[in-house]
Amino acid sequence: MKSQFRHVALIGKYHAQGSRFALEEIANFLHTQGCEVTLEAETASNTGLTQYPVLDVAGVGAHCDLALVVGGDGTMLGIGRQLAQFGVPLVGINQGRLGFITDIAFDDFQTALEPMLRGEFEEDRRWMMQAKVVRDGRCVFDATAMNDVVVNRGATAGMVELRVEVDGRFVANQRADGLIIASPTGSTAYALSAGGPLIHPSISGWVLVPIAPHTLSNRPIVLSDAGEITVEIVAGRDASANFDMQSLASLLHGDRITVRRSEFQMCFLHPKGWSYFDTLRKKLHWNEGVA
Repeated sequence: MKSQFRHVALIGKYHAQGSRFALEEIANFLHTQGCEVTLEAETASNTGLTQYPVLDVAGVGAHCDLALVVGGDGTMLGIGRQLAQFGVPLVGINQGRLGFITDIAFDDFQTALEPMLRGEFEEDRRWMMQAKVVRDGRCVFDATAMNDVVVNRGATAGMVELRVEVDGRFVANQRADGLIIASPTGSTAYALSAGGPLIHPSISGWVLVPIAPHTLSNRPIVLSDAGEITVEIVAGRDASANFDMQSLASLLHGDRITVRRSEFQMCFLHPKGWSYFDTLRKKLHWNEGVA
């Protein structure tokens, strides 16, 4: 049966060992399925693969109807943030470690991809986060995140004091090492390490997780993603804000970090029969020790 996807972009974690071989093997397979294959520009320039057409991210968004991402979750999040505005669906082939959203093992890619290219897949849409840092009434940093927005204390300083508001309503002043605002996708990342709950990706919510809070009764809380969260720097030195892999260092007292739901979603495609719970069991080793 002919592929449902005519034009497929390949994006790779090009500094990973064996990435060139993996990309070539996947490209050859896609050709056998009748797909036109294009390499994303940075992937092409860093792997030295010259036998395929090349497009920048905007070109991929305009001309391709599927993006295959070969790498780990970080690679997927980096390109996914850029492609979300174009609505291009993403398939992840895992060459990283955990792989919560790059869930197809490289050794199994042909078996998994063949039916997916025919249209047999599970669609998984996830809202992104839009965040900005406002200083003296002026936006000094604006970023989109998929996993989380994190306010951290300085490397050598003590705790930071943060004022938290939801939809303009005061929630609490808290002293801690920092604060994580995580999406359901990010609930399996830093927020999980800090003691936050797992949130199923179908839930329209965020989790607010303090990092080593001074008051032990300050616990994680799940909030609707329909509102706006604001975090103001009240006290503490050298605080920073991180939006997935994007950072703004040296926040000042009075700086306000606001987070709201983005207008864009990432669209992941998984093999037919994929289950979020299967992923959790596998990646978090929930079934170890069970007879």
